Amino acid sequence: MNVLVDLYNAVSVRHVVPLGGEDADRLQGALQLTITEGGEPFDPRGDGSDVEALAAGEIVWRDDAGVTCRRWNWRQGRRTQLTEESTNAFFVFDRLDGLGVDALHAAADELSTLLRERWPDCTLERVERTT
Repeated sequence: MNVLVDLYNAVSVRHVVPLGGEDADRLQGALQLTITEGGEPFDPRGDGSDVEALAAGEIVWRDDAGVTCRRWNWRQGRRTQLTEESTNAFFVFDRLDGLGVDALHAAADELSTLLRERWPDCTLERVERTT
């Protein structure tokens, strides 16, 4: 059981917003939203046993080392997953058509509240990107 993952999944479901979490200490370079050219590897298990070659035109999150999450925030890989040992989490809220900015902020506010309730001394920072 991972309380951190449970919290952000609950917010994702309650607000119907794609929401993912990454261990920021495991990211290599900046996390970027990009479109695949085709053939990029995605290793969902993190052990090389089930590497998938992605089709061209898929929306993915990636860092300098490769794809961390595919199909927006639907399928995350293990390399940067949040674990019980994670101390530096990075959450990504995808605002797709039909989700207003106020609704997105409400989801982020709820996650912030839940994180502070569970870990009162945590430090939170919100960064908005409109691209």
